[in-house]
Amino acid sequence: MNSRVERLRESLEEPLLVTNPANIVYLSGFRSSNAALLVEPDRVRLFSDFRYSGAGRAVEGVEFEETKRALLNDLAGRLSGRIGFEADFVSNAGYETLGSGSIDLVPRRGLVERLRAVKDRDELASIKRACEIGDRVYERLTGERFVGRTERDVAWTIAQLFHDEGADAVAFETIVASGPNSARPHGRATRREIGRGETVIVDAGCTVNGYSSDCTRTFTTGTVDGVLKEAYAVVLAAQQAGFDAIRAGVNGIDADAAARRLVDETQFAGTFGHGLGHGLGLEVHEAPRLSTESEDTLAIGNVVTVEPGIYLEGRGGIRIEDDVVVTEPGIENYTGFRKDLITVD
Repeated sequence: MNSRVERLRESLEEPLLVTNPANIVYLSGFRSSNAALLVEPDRVRLFSDFRYSGAGRAVEGVEFEETKRALLNDLAGRLSGRIGFEADFVSNAGYETLGSGSIDLVPRRGLVERLRAVKDRDELASIKRACEIGDRVYERLTGERFVGRTERDVAWTIAQLFHDEGADAVAFETIVASGPNSARPHGRATRREIGRGETVIVDAGCTVNGYSSDCTRTFTTGTVDGVLKEAYAVVLAAQQAGFDAIRAGVNGIDADAAARRLVDETQFAGTFGHGLGHGLGLEVHEAPRLSTESEDTLAIGNVVTVEPGIYLEGRGGIRIEDDVVVTEPGIENYTGFRKDLITVD
């Protein structure tokens, strides 16, 4: 059995029923919209319906069992005894369905996610390649026209650029937020037409072998007022403060505080409303978290985003985001695209 399953077994007090698709991929390599994995002391069983039976039987190191399409209902009648389940993923309805049979359900949290937070060499290579593709996309984007086009149209161009540069897919819905929309930290690309003299936040990423990149840059479409230029300089300095703080053994609260303190010591106090960053891997948002509410401590092999921002309601916003891996001496930044304030047409 693979080392990931063996490491998981070391933390188990009872068999674990894994239903989060990202966790199933991590442990077995099996991708499906309807699957479960039962990790037991002496075997691993993979469950899915007829649509995925061929792929399931081809997975090495597991015993495949074909189920009905109503997977959880089938498992409720098939399994028994004390079994852990992923409490952060199973809905209340799913819990009721699983508990309708002879399973003694035990809620467990973060068992697989803690393993996923520390990336191995192959995982890091995929993330790094996704970041390199992102760098090329952003470089090409600087030559694209912005003014007079809608945010959605620019977002569509970005998706095409990722395809051209060899990405497997976009990692999430690309954010293109211009003018007053850029003051909304996670606004969606809209039909708003981009004008001159505005900030434009672009937040985009792609996947390679299932692993994600996530990069944000803020552009201008001509001359912007001095306050926005000053905000850009503060965000850039705050990101560097975050880089300097991120080390193995540092907790997520302290890493966040290093960047947040720098913003709050300026006229922009209170405008950095989200966390400094999040883990990156099979999911775009995963452990560890860098925020005022984080319960995580950084370890070598963690990959995290570092993305401070300043958002001025009705005026515009700034965000700069890179992806870094925690290493023995500190960090390695996988994002190489430049961070001067670039003006686009």
